[in-house]
Amino acid sequence: MNYVELSAIILYFILVIGVGIYFFVRSKKSESEKEYFLGGRNMSGLVAALSAGASDMSAWVLMGLPGSIYLAGMGKVWIAVGLLLGTVTAWIFVAPRLRRYSIVADDSITIPQFLTNRFKSRHKALQIICAIVFVIVYCVYSASSISACGTLFNTVLGIDPRIAMIVSTAIIVVYTFLGGFNAVCWTDFFQGLLMLAALMLCPIIAVFAINAPDFVAQGGTAIPEHFYNILSSGKLDWASIADIITGLGWGLGYFGMPHIIVRYISIRSEKDMRRSQIVGSCWTTIILIMAAVVGLIGRQFFGDALEGNDSIVFISMVRALFPAFIAGVLLSAIIAASMSTADSQLLAASSAFSSDVYKSVIRKNASNKEMMWSGRIVVIIIAVVAFAIASSPSCKGIMALVECAWGGFGSAFGPAIILALYWKRFTYSGAVAGIVTGFLVDMIWYSFLTGITGIYEIVPGFICGLLAAVIVSLISKKPSQEVLDTFEKAKLPVETSVAAEE
Repeated sequence: MNYVELSAIILYFILVIGVGIYFFVRSKKSESEKEYFLGGRNMSGLVAALSAGASDMSAWVLMGLPGSIYLAGMGKVWIAVGLLLGTVTAWIFVAPRLRRYSIVADDSITIPQFLTNRFKSRHKALQIICAIVFVIVYCVYSASSISACGTLFNTVLGIDPRIAMIVSTAIIVVYTFLGGFNAVCWTDFFQGLLMLAALMLCPIIAVFAINAPDFVAQGGTAIPEHFYNILSSGKLDWASIADIITGLGWGLGYFGMPHIIVRYISIRSEKDMRRSQIVGSCWTTIILIMAAVVGLIGRQFFGDALEGNDSIVFISMVRALFPAFIAGVLLSAIIAASMSTADSQLLAASSAFSSDVYKSVIRKNASNKEMMWSGRIVVIIIAVVAFAIASSPSCKGIMALVECAWGGFGSAFGPAIILALYWKRFTYSGAVAGIVTGFLVDMIWYSFLTGITGIYEIVPGFICGLLAAVIVSLISKKPSQEVLDTFEKAKLPVETSVAAEE
């Protein structure tokens, strides 16, 4: 065990818990459901942008992506391309309109609330279905982050992974439990900066080390095709085509990822939204490019020495290049990536349950304090289930868990969000049909057809969900005039629409 590295990681833990305590104390002055679950719609553009990015880029961007590119070369870069196209498209076309629409749609603070209020419906079916999907998928998604923390501590410090997962889960729960949305966003902000610094520094220093006269790679030299062949199998066959379709399909997830798009809702003004679009797109672009570069540089640095253990290429490079304390700080970036995703997932799931099930169905007269405590209890329950999944012997690892959760959300909510924002004829029944169909097709494809076709389940799930939503909307009753008027109002900047109403 390297105690210097450990001390740097402990300092990081103290920082994030301190943020949670600060916002817990501050929130006592203005405790409300909106404040706890959405930060009172008062997030600055910079904080919201980095929070959205950090909650998106879980540990796979520091372990899974560099590892796959280290092992297979540029043929595995298509996931990064798909994610880049998806996040930029979401910032441009989803973020501003969703923020406006959520406000004019009865000040909705969760995605299920928005989808229900958008149709001016009193039915609770959509909210309950959404909440059920949230809880199921977030248990799996949070498990990936907890598993990553266990892998990091076991690899770097030799700590038993189960003990490491227990400690990480407890810390995530503490600062999410205490500070709510504000604590989550501000810790995400610092985590986003840390991830950026780690991915920028590591490959740059490695290049200098590789060019030193006395440098010798630990393993054999990589073949040249590793660095420029964008076909995973080396030729244009079905395996390469399936990898390209799958990689680009990852971008579809951004349209339906609740813990990411809720950041759009929280941004305080149109001016901050424009700042968020620029910062968020640039941050993600740099992160994805540098994660791929880490994999390529890692191949030159280590040769084939890490084959079979490729997920630790970033960890190994950091430990080889930097003094122990700095290495500990940079390795905290992996913890940052894991925690920034897990905290956002826990809060999104708890807000969906509290606002859309507990208050709507179980306790309609629940007070703000009761709502927040019900949300905090759900945070604990989901964290415990996620830990059980991550520590199970049958768990398939970080990347498999992320793929499963990302596909489930993208297939279920992606089509519904796009149609809700841009199709006036979209109906409540269409939304229910789209969400249920997309989620079921995703699960069926994952269980039986992904291994046969090589196509990621989000692609057929998204397409089928979109078709179901459109078809059912066309055969169901047209929306009321009130719904149509709200749709038109959501096209305008919020400040303009409010002024016109007054």
